[in-house]
Amino acid sequence: MLEDDLKTQLKGYLERLQRPVVLVASVDDGTKSAELLELLEDIRTQSDKVSVEIRRDDDQRKPSFAVTSPGHDIDLRFAGLPMGHEFTSLVLALLQAGGHPSKAAPALLEQVANLEGEYRFETYFSQSCQNCPDVVQALNLAAVLNPGIHHVAIDGALFQEEVDAREVMSVPTVFLNGALFDQGRMSLEQIVARLDTGAAQRAAAGIAGKDLFDVLVVGGGPAGAAAAVYAARKGINTGVVAERFGGQVLDTMAIENFISVQETEGPRLAAQLEAHVRQYDVDIMNLQRAEALEQDADGITTVRLASGASVRGRTVVLSTGARWRQMGVPGEDQYRNKGVAYCPHCDGPLFKGKRVAVVGGGNSGVEAAIDLAGLVAHVTLIEYDDKLRADEVLQRKLRSLANVRIITSAQTTEVLGDGSRVNGLVYRDRAGGDSHRVELEGVFVQIGLLPNTEWLKGTLALSPRGEIEVDAAGRTSLPGVFAAGDATTVPYKQIVIAMGEGAKAALGAFDHLIRSSSPVAETAAA
Repeated sequence: MLEDDLKTQLKGYLERLQRPVVLVASVDDGTKSAELLELLEDIRTQSDKVSVEIRRDDDQRKPSFAVTSPGHDIDLRFAGLPMGHEFTSLVLALLQAGGHPSKAAPALLEQVANLEGEYRFETYFSQSCQNCPDVVQALNLAAVLNPGIHHVAIDGALFQEEVDAREVMSVPTVFLNGALFDQGRMSLEQIVARLDTGAAQRAAAGIAGKDLFDVLVVGGGPAGAAAAVYAARKGINTGVVAERFGGQVLDTMAIENFISVQETEGPRLAAQLEAHVRQYDVDIMNLQRAEALEQDADGITTVRLASGASVRGRTVVLSTGARWRQMGVPGEDQYRNKGVAYCPHCDGPLFKGKRVAVVGGGNSGVEAAIDLAGLVAHVTLIEYDDKLRADEVLQRKLRSLANVRIITSAQTTEVLGDGSRVNGLVYRDRAGGDSHRVELEGVFVQIGLLPNTEWLKGTLALSPRGEIEVDAAGRTSLPGVFAAGDATTVPYKQIVIAMGEGAKAALGAFDHLIRSSSPVAETAAA
């Protein structure tokens, strides 16, 4: 099951086990059960602290296995084979059940351990989903820390009947005590904030009491992380307010154009960004959404947060990034996560053998159609323009696929459904004006990005597209307020460009400080 080099790596990790781990397999006579037993045997042979028990007559999903440790009340289970992106989740579960400490913040771990009540979580994942491991790993850790928390991670592609019955059409999808809890990427911090009802109020109270920052960064993506590092290295008081640290990078699959790094994945890069920022004395305020920007007569800028708290900076770097653009047609919102999806890597496996459409003929849309063609029965690619806009090499690959239909000069006008899931799409022929219906079960939207700047309207200068207008130094129309990344008018929305712009904005903010009457300027003069 496991390649020799992977076994060698696993053996090194399992040397960190501090106590025995027992893998309890629930299997039948099927092929997948045989594969699961082979996987568990490969794991067992890498450490004398790991043992395997086999059960065939229990009422658990088959194939599945529990990760346990004698004398410790841990209810943690994988239903299916946690390979692909989830293999890391399996390794972490083994280590944590075996007593290896988590690197999460001690205060967060204590908060999880102190949660009262019984929480039975079920998470549906796909092995190709880069968003799923964060959720699976967070809930696995919670199950290790708190005996009242139970978790099973379920491979949706393997348990297709179950997925259909519960109408799971997007991953990760999490159920709590039998009811839908949430969908999409979530960190342990976010999950605990939902369970611990007083957490948000405590966080807001803590933020309200913070001192004035020299540089306040709003946004935790590549631009925000670079700005925070460059500001902190100047020795000035730096803070970061982020709705989710990592930003849109968390939703990115393969990254192959980040110079000096031949290949990486978005979640891995996001974790590295946060780790780099935390090497410095930076105050990170996560899970905080900015709602308003105000500036007083002394040039102090206040950022008001959705939590009710406010935080102030002598200078501010806005790096709020962008999000997937929506079509804005009837049915899109109604059937979001019920057939309307935005991540083909994550949700594609749930549409195996079905018919889907991809809306958008740029690189993202064509790449999505190519990937989906290997999974689904048929792909219809719909492009508003009279020709595809993707790179020619991608177009050639797309046109070589037998189960793909390309429709250009087509405007999507409606997503259709039966009330619970998508069953069709309507588009208008822009040349002739006629409307056509396409019968299908899924719609993947790939039509670009929108800047996260609505909260800034009327405060500083925005372009007609809603992007923050900046000059060559990252300055906005407000003195002392800078901006960087995908939320700005700087062309070419790329990670490497966002990082450079974030660094430049932080240097611009520092230059502003030393040229003003701030304490930073007085220190520099001394």
